Amino acid sequence: MHFESGDLYHVFNQGNNRQKIFFMRENYLFFLRKINQHILPHADVLAWCLMPNHFHLMIYVHTVEVFGVGEAGCEASCSTTKSRTTTKTTEIDLNKAIGVILTSYTRAINLQEGRTGSLFKAHTKAECLTTPQGITPAFFNTGFGSQLNVRIPEKEYPQVCFNYIHQNPVKAGLVKNAEDWEFSSYLDYCGIRNGKLINRKRAEEYGLVV
Repeated sequence: MHFESGDLYHVFNQGNNRQKIFFMRENYLFFLRKINQHILPHADVLAWCLMPNHFHLMIYVHTVEVFGVGEAGCEASCSTTKSRTTTKTTEIDLNKAIGVILTSYTRAINLQEGRTGSLFKAHTKAECLTTPQGITPAFFNTGFGSQLNVRIPEKEYPQVCFNYIHQNPVKAGLVKNAEDWEFSSYLDYCGIRNGKLINRKRAEEYGLVV
């Protein structure tokens, strides 16, 4: 994936062989905590939806690379009380941050479910929404309207994607109305919940409305 600061992206992935990736409510909440921890240092989240076997994120990238302090190891045996942990400053890009989310989540699910191997498809996708030539037209050929004759693509493409993400549970037949699906930012935008993950101000800048 290639990210540029100042652009909007639709990031998505699904379970390997379309298998389930969320097995219980706590799994969804755990994944959201991972997004909060690893994505927000790089980007504002404008929309999100977690489905039983895949996820969607709409993000505005403000910093592709950030610096963080991580544990480098121990100068003596880590099993002794005299050991001293050393730290190092590392540069973490957005690609790596997404990889950390998927790897750590997979490890937790494998432990929970007593399974091994990959949970997600090998490659996470990222579609740039603010560079029209970076859009895959067929992907957005949904019931919400055609992309043909778009007058201001950098404004209209984000809204089409915004709608697509929030209507995903309805299109999949999981619920009758978007507000009935708990694991989506739709509830935050329609005032049912006051979630802190999304950046409403940034969404307003792009005129995004439910």
